[in-house]
Amino acid sequence: MLKLIGFITSICLIILIFLRVPQESVGLSSFTSKSDFLGSSPSSVERSLNILTTFGILIYFGIAIQLNLSNI
Repeated sequence: MLKLIGFITSICLIILIFLRVPQESVGLSSFTSKSDFLGSSPSSVERSLNILTTFGILIYFGIAIQLNLSNI
């Protein structure tokens, strides 16, 4: 069960990292200006992605440590 949660977390992190586009790129800012899918402004979308990415990394590290300790 823990391996499945770790796998899902890693896939979600990959998706979140691909959503993070550099500021000078037009990708995220033009996408948010055309549709209200990710939020109201690019800065709030970037902040939300930062929080989600940080939270996902912490969960992933916790699961990785737990799996490593269970293998000992």
